[in-house]
Amino acid sequence: MTDPIALDTVDLHILRLLQNDARTTYRDLAAEVGVAPSTCLDRVARMRRTGVILGHQLRLDPARMGRGLEALLSVQVRPHRRELIGPFVDRIRTLPESRALFHLTGPDDYLVHVAVADTADLQRLVLDEFTSRREVARVETRLIFQQWECGPLLPPAATTAGPGTGQASEPG
Repeated sequence: MTDPIALDTVDLHILRLLQNDARTTYRDLAAEVGVAPSTCLDRVARMRRTGVILGHQLRLDPARMGRGLEALLSVQVRPHRRELIGPFVDRIRTLPESRALFHLTGPDDYLVHVAVADTADLQRLVLDEFTSRREVARVETRLIFQQWECGPLLPPAATTAGPGTGQASEPG
């Protein structure tokens, strides 16, 4: 586990705004937060340097890209050994249908978010790329009817408040 970074209320406001629109200019960001543009730039640079901000992403609409059907595939790998799961993970990550891959605890070892053209394409993907692999013991498919983006990711209140003060802590 990585230790959390101390973030104050200005940092948190910057993160909220950038998560809503990562293309916001430093000038607009600084005006909204109430600091000088140079201060804003310094704070964003510090959050990048410390790994709080990992990068910027371009989001695409899978349906507009010809992949209007999305699903979650629960995958059980047997035996669950490093020499088998490494190549499995590498292969799944290279598939153009793969959107996200999660290694889990519990009865399923992996959850794979995929986007495909239609049910025939999903069937092909499951049969050709998953169940045909010798280490895959089981695949369970769940179609995604709809999904929503959630609010910005912020640290738990316990890591942003000073002890007993209710105030955000200053960056270190």
